[in-house]
Amino acid sequence: MATAKILWVDDEMDSLKSQILFLEKKGYDVKSLSNGYDAVEYVKGNLVDVVLLDESMPGLSGLETLQKMKAENSSLPIVLITKNETENLMDEAIGSQISDYLIKPVNPNQVLLSLKKIIDNKRLVAQKTTSNYQQEFRDLFMALNDNPDYLGWMEIYKKLVYWELEMKKSESPEMQEVFETQKKEANNEFFKFISKNYSDWVTHPTAESPVMSHTLMKFKVFPHLEPGVPLFFILIDNLRFDQWRSIQPLFTENFRLMEEDTFYSLLPTATQYSRNAIFSGMLPLEIEKRFPAEWKNDDEEGGKNLNEEFFLKAQLKRLGLDQKKYSYTKVTNHQEAQKLVDNVHNLLTNDLNVIVYNFVDMLSHARTEMEVLKELAADEASYRSLTKSWFEHSPLHQALKKIAGKKINLIIATDHGSVRVHTPHKVIGDKQTTNNLRYKHGRNLNYDPKEVLAFRDPRQAGLPVPNVNSSYIFAKMGGYLCYPNNYNYFANYYRDTFQHGGVSLEEMIIPIIRMSSKES
Repeated sequence: MATAKILWVDDEMDSLKSQILFLEKKGYDVKSLSNGYDAVEYVKGNLVDVVLLDESMPGLSGLETLQKMKAENSSLPIVLITKNETENLMDEAIGSQISDYLIKPVNPNQVLLSLKKIIDNKRLVAQKTTSNYQQEFRDLFMALNDNPDYLGWMEIYKKLVYWELEMKKSESPEMQEVFETQKKEANNEFFKFISKNYSDWVTHPTAESPVMSHTLMKFKVFPHLEPGVPLFFILIDNLRFDQWRSIQPLFTENFRLMEEDTFYSLLPTATQYSRNAIFSGMLPLEIEKRFPAEWKNDDEEGGKNLNEEFFLKAQLKRLGLDQKKYSYTKVTNHQEAQKLVDNVHNLLTNDLNVIVYNFVDMLSHARTEMEVLKELAADEASYRSLTKSWFEHSPLHQALKKIAGKKINLIIATDHGSVRVHTPHKVIGDKQTTNNLRYKHGRNLNYDPKEVLAFRDPRQAGLPVPNVNSSYIFAKMGGYLCYPNNYNYFANYYRDTFQHGGVSLEEMIIPIIRMSSKES
């Protein structure tokens, strides 16, 4: 590691010789200067890693020196050292983007700690992250082999997301590879768990069954309707739990986090099934029976999610909540988004405001088709970064900031997640077979049973039966389903794209977040 270069600026440098000697013994290269003018000139022509700057100097003061240095190099780390503890000085120093603040008299270890935080922070964090994951690896391995129930799987996935985000701090490709292998093993075991339990959850639900798409509103949203406090339920489409974690800090700037939970998306983990189930409070099979005119199967013409408000109204009535004043807003383009920003204050008179915001799903599809987005969202980390950048500058964020000062309750959820696919599997079917990459339904499907979860009777999965002898299959982990026709072309075209509809932790275990206004 290269020797770090420190510039120490103080008009009483003679009294600091022992401190400089201490830092030099620790491996730092220290240059000392006694006034601000010389210091500003020095940083113009020399490489400096950190400046230690006395606040009280004759001539050019510490704050004036700080501002001139920042004008030369805005990213230069500067530690202000002062006898003055007044609040306005601290505010001014922090506003000038200092890296640290030390109060005189300082001892050598204080200075050393500050330098380590600034210079060695990334390396030390990387080492600690790797060390902590090595310890956690065994616990995760044992949890995977301990026959976890649905709650156990929710906790395992949360831990995997935590470590996925943490491992980005690690500079160890080997540990990254170990983690990816463990996540793959977890998804493999999760597939077995879903294969064993899913049918019972939807056909014979008990109090021990998880909250799923069709029970989400009943158990996780409507109980938080509070007289005199508007409840905003915001469904951001296709939002994975790791993507939620990336935008969470932007929410907590304005709202207080009350509960961070997950629930299970229905199969197929696709919008027309999971979102219609959320708003109707019914399984797709039940929706088709109760509302045949409003339900459309994959192979039918027309939009599949045009009746969400109708389903929501029916669910409110069925649960005796039809006296509640509600609004339903769906945003699919910038014009609708801007309208939401302009009108969001008018929603404060309602008991319940449902906002469906379509963007992440469009981003996922656009990434498949546009080379520039493949470059911008090449992997999970960059996909999270792109999601965060979108939300930070989105009209949705603007709208939420406009009502942040009001007394409201806020619930954030999604309809399903997505998974990056990498392994193609051949499926043969007739002309009625659907085109989806992560699931298919049709008659006389021919497939490798080891690579999919199959329901020969769709009713066992709470799904309609589109045609006689129709069956459903769902891809597992990172698999995707291709026809033999032009197989190589489609296998290559869709490899490394984000898809949804199948069985994976990323698609099925998804966020449901409860927040409140900080004023409440």
